Amino acid sequence: MGATKDPNARITATPPGSARLTPDQRTGPGAPTNAGSETAPFGAGWHPYLAVEGDLVDGVELHVPAATVLVADERGLPTGSAPVADEGLDFREPRPIGQAKLDHCFTDLERDDRGRAAARVGRTTLWVDESFPYLMVFTGDGLPDVERRSVAVEPMTCAPNAFRSGEGLIRLEPGQAHAGRWGISPG
Repeated sequence: MGATKDPNARITATPPGSARLTPDQRTGPGAPTNAGSETAPFGAGWHPYLAVEGDLVDGVELHVPAATVLVADERGLPTGSAPVADEGLDFREPRPIGQAKLDHCFTDLERDDRGRAAARVGRTTLWVDESFPYLMVFTGDGLPDVERRSVAVEPMTCAPNAFRSGEGLIRLEPGQAHAGRWGISPG
């Protein structure tokens, strides 16, 4: 682990035009690149909120193809992991969210022949390629503007707190880019 010693280390991103929006799908974004002269730690996550039909998420069907969930402390920092069934968070078979208060990071994602994992909220699907081994799922509990009115399904290249724990943290060599793709397809 350890931070870079280069005070000029920086990560640059490709131009915003690298993201794509069509009537059927949103994909993005481009490939961040280490523009510094030493190895740089890198991790990324995006936070799309997926709208649900109706007023609340409770009756919405959720599918998360993950075998493992990260167990977190009261501050939301991971302290370990457990099988999703042991934590009552098994959404490998689609089921209504119900009263579940989700602010959990899922991993060990089941993937198709193309290496994609796909989570579904209602009829909307968020897919990720193999560069995203984690999905954070959040029902907005505690946030008055979004509380239980949408579901965030967040593609992540590393676990929460990875800059301290190292879990999933990527190390980019000078000039190296990290290319990852994810997208949202409405139902």
